[in-house]
Amino acid sequence: MAAIPLDILDRIRALEREVCTLTGRANIRPALDEITAGPVRIGEGGSLEVSAPDGTGIFGVGKLWDGAYGVQVQRSDGTLAIMVGGSGEGSNMVRQFDRTGNVIVMDDYYTRRFLGRPWMPVPLFPTMQQGTTSATYQAAWVGGAPAHNAVMVLYMGSIAGTGGGQVRVTMNLPQGAPVVVAEYDLPANTWVNKTHVKPLDRVNHLEYVHWVVEHRAKTAGTAVETRIFSSYTRNTFTAAEAPAEPPASATVAATARAAGASPPAEPPAPTGPTEPVPGMRTIDD
Repeated sequence: MAAIPLDILDRIRALEREVCTLTGRANIRPALDEITAGPVRIGEGGSLEVSAPDGTGIFGVGKLWDGAYGVQVQRSDGTLAIMVGGSGEGSNMVRQFDRTGNVIVMDDYYTRRFLGRPWMPVPLFPTMQQGTTSATYQAAWVGGAPAHNAVMVLYMGSIAGTGGGQVRVTMNLPQGAPVVVAEYDLPANTWVNKTHVKPLDRVNHLEYVHWVVEHRAKTAGTAVETRIFSSYTRNTFTAAEAPAEPPASATVAATARAAGASPPAEPPAPTGPTEPVPGMRTIDD
């Protein structure tokens, strides 16, 4: 006959207590409004969305619109305020909208290193040679600004007297030789208005870019004058306007050398004549 433990009744009572405890815990609903530790992962095309009581979407992250992934924040009236990501025109961009849907802050779509909006002014200042009779090039307007946007837009007008004249617009880069953006002739006694559009090639974000507008009379003693109507930088409109990449930095070159790779070529030393330092015009001349 099998031996029976003397404390069998105590063991049964203890087992009953454990079963009751486990049954009670199984019926307790866990808290769903708090995460005390560890990450929360939403995968397989899921999303996290917050809506107002009337159903208006306020916040969402994940797969939200047109099959793309990103983050969007809307106002209580349903207007879009902030979007990160998206597909199509807004692919991988950060954008902020006003209440009518206009983009007021964004990075650039076609280049990775510039602000898209807002557009930024580039101050240019007239010199004493804004109107000149010299037959050699004189600096008429000078100025510049740190590079915020990818494309420079310069709207200007010039006029020359008998014999005509010439105009030259130059972009001076942080490194490398100056770049002649435009150079053209002026007919006699006719205003010539031009809009010059120039991507900031080989320039890093916030590097200072200097601009010089020069002009000359083809016949010495006759007058030539240039006026600047607007100068600003803007975002790229097409892929063709995306600026060329800047030269590799010293840090990148050092890293490449440490890895045994050939460093990129050094940018060429500045060439050409030294830029003149013109005097400024007086306010009431």
